[in-house]
Amino acid sequence: MAARPASGQASWKDEPMRLDWSDVTPEAVFMNRRAFLAAAGATLALPQGAGAAGAPAEDKPNTLDEITHYNNFYEFGTGKTDPAEYGGSFQPLPWSVQVDGLVDRPGSRALDEIAPARAVEDRIYRLRCVEGWSMVIPWNGVPLAGVLKAAGVQAGAKWVAFTSVLRPEQMPGQRRGVLDFPYVEALRLDEAMHPLTLLATGVYGKPLAVANGAPIRLVVPWKYGFKSAKSITRITLTDTRPPTTWNMLQPREYGFYANVNPDVDHPRWSQASERRIGGGLLGGRRPTLMFNGYADQVASLYAGMDLARDY
Repeated sequence: MAARPASGQASWKDEPMRLDWSDVTPEAVFMNRRAFLAAAGATLALPQGAGAAGAPAEDKPNTLDEITHYNNFYEFGTGKTDPAEYGGSFQPLPWSVQVDGLVDRPGSRALDEIAPARAVEDRIYRLRCVEGWSMVIPWNGVPLAGVLKAAGVQAGAKWVAFTSVLRPEQMPGQRRGVLDFPYVEALRLDEAMHPLTLLATGVYGKPLAVANGAPIRLVVPWKYGFKSAKSITRITLTDTRPPTTWNMLQPREYGFYANVNPDVDHPRWSQASERRIGGGLLGGRRPTLMFNGYADQVASLYAGMDLARDY
C-alpha cells in the first residue's frame, strides 16, 4: 500500500493534477489491485509530491521497456542502451549497504533490513536528466529518512554521502576510465531527510533492473538525475561536504546541488524545455518545471540561496 502524506502536509486530493495508479498499470491489473485493497480494508493513496501542482495533463508514466532501456549508467558504458545490453553479468544479490560516519549504530545492513517488504511504498515521480530528457517512473522503495533515523543521526552530521558499487569485472564501463569510479554523490542532511527522497528497490512492483541501479538506488525527484546514485553500497554521514563525481569532473557543467531550474541553462544547452522519452519526435517537448514540479514541497530548503548559482 502506498504511504499517506506526512503529518502536516496537504493531501494529494488537494492537488489539481496528480499521477494515479490507474495511469500506471494496465486496467485489469489496476482493478485487481483495487479489489485486493478493498478486501483488506485498505485505501489507495499516493505520497505528497507524486503529482505536483502544475503537471501537464498528459504526464503519464513511461513504459517499463522505456524505463529499463534508456539509461545513463556509465559503469556499463556511455550509450543509453549499454546498461541493458551489458548488464547481464552483474549480480545484484546478495547485497548489503554499509551505513557509517556520524551515526550511533554504524554497520552493514542487508537489503531486506533496509527495505523490508512491509515498509515499501509506491512513488510516482518525474525524472529529469541534465541532458534535457525526462520520464515519469512509478518507483517502489523506502524513504531515506527512515533508514538514517534507524542508524541514529548524530548532532554533528550535516551531509550524507553515497558510494556506488565498484565491480569492474562485472561492469565493463568501469574498465574504460570514462569516470573516476566508484561513483560518489552526496546530499545536504535536510535534503536527505526530506519525505520525497527515496531509496528505490523496484519499478512497477518489480525488483529494480540492473539498468536502473539494482538492487537499491537513490531517487531525488527535484534534482537532475545524476544526483541519484545507483547500486549503492555505502551511506556515510559527515560534517563536511563530500566530493561528488560529476561535480569534481566538470563543476561548471554539473553543480553540487543540481536542482532542476528552467531559468539556469547548462553551458552547452538550454534547460527551459525537456524531451519526454516516449513522446515522439514532435510531441515530446514540454516546458521544464522549477524543481521538476516539486517546488511547493522543496523550495523552502533553499530559502536565501541564489538559485541562479550552484554553490
